[in-house]
Amino acid sequence: MAETTQQLAILPLDAWHRARGARMVPFAGYAMPVQYEGVIAEHLWTRESAGLFDVSHMGQLQIAGPNPAAAMERLLPGDITGLKPGRVRYSLLLTDEGGIVDDLMVTNAGDHLYVVVNGATKWDDLIYLREHLPPATEIRHLQDHALLALQGPRAVDALERLVPGASDLTFMQAGQFEFAGQAVGISRSGYTGEDGFEISIHADDAQALADALCGQPEVKPIGLGARDSLRLEAGLPLYGHDLDRDTTPVMADLTFAIQKRRRAEGGFAGAMRILAELENGPAQKRVGLNVEGRQPVREGARILDAEGEEVGRVTSGTFSPSLQRPIAMGYVATPLSQPGTALKLEQRGKLFEASVTPMPFVPHRYHRKQGA
Repeated sequence: MAETTQQLAILPLDAWHRARGARMVPFAGYAMPVQYEGVIAEHLWTRESAGLFDVSHMGQLQIAGPNPAAAMERLLPGDITGLKPGRVRYSLLLTDEGGIVDDLMVTNAGDHLYVVVNGATKWDDLIYLREHLPPATEIRHLQDHALLALQGPRAVDALERLVPGASDLTFMQAGQFEFAGQAVGISRSGYTGEDGFEISIHADDAQALADALCGQPEVKPIGLGARDSLRLEAGLPLYGHDLDRDTTPVMADLTFAIQKRRRAEGGFAGAMRILAELENGPAQKRVGLNVEGRQPVREGARILDAEGEEVGRVTSGTFSPSLQRPIAMGYVATPLSQPGTALKLEQRGKLFEASVTPMPFVPHRYHRKQGA
């Protein structure tokens, strides 16, 4: 990688990771833990119990000023003005052409919006927001905060012992809590497909929280390697791989992020193209791929039709620890996006049999509100 140790930013928990035997690698401009015990073991532990991920490289923003929700709706296709206090919504920052600048999470925090953006794009996102939002809109970058993700079916047990009341949250709900007398913002969300929480805390207090969480019998620290395989099993796209400025929300199969009111009213960046694609269909579409054999097919592999013509590219691929077989996602010509469609994948001159499959590969286990 082009990044060197001297150029890398340091996470608040850098020494904490190293003390636990983490192998650190460059990612999004930071030195980050890729694994501790091993990717497969960490992946399966998260699916069975609870894993603690350090995602402090991500950008935490507060958007305030006169009607920040309406201001953000100029750039996002989601219904932000209709977002109730304490609720969280996945959305997309868009170009005027309908391409995806970033995917992000927006929380109605009462007097402001709390927005989490990807670490690799946060500085460009800040520039984009400052250029495109009204001058009166305030953007605060919480650089003095860490962000931890506690994921897995037993995450709720571990967190409730330390932060009473956190278990009352349901999927995509957030609130303010206290840990050891310090303020923490917690949302019931994450990017593994499992139940779990994301916890924002001042960087000075992050080590105490990480120690307390990993002191619970359910919790182990988990690295980037397992985070990637978990999100791929869950069918969740990764910006810079499965999403970019040449991709629209409709191509990316993220139309759930365009709420009914926005479809009817438009008024967001790229609306003309996106609404046309909603009506007529896009030229390409993101799909899941089951791959025959045992060898994973990686990003960049060509996707071929029955005649051997290239019809798309793989954007993410791995060997699924949960399913014990290779899986991938990529973009194909829309007529070939139906489940069951037989395709071939070409990687380094070798051909692999594959078929289109619905996602997620592993069912989501979010803690939803009763009846939702």
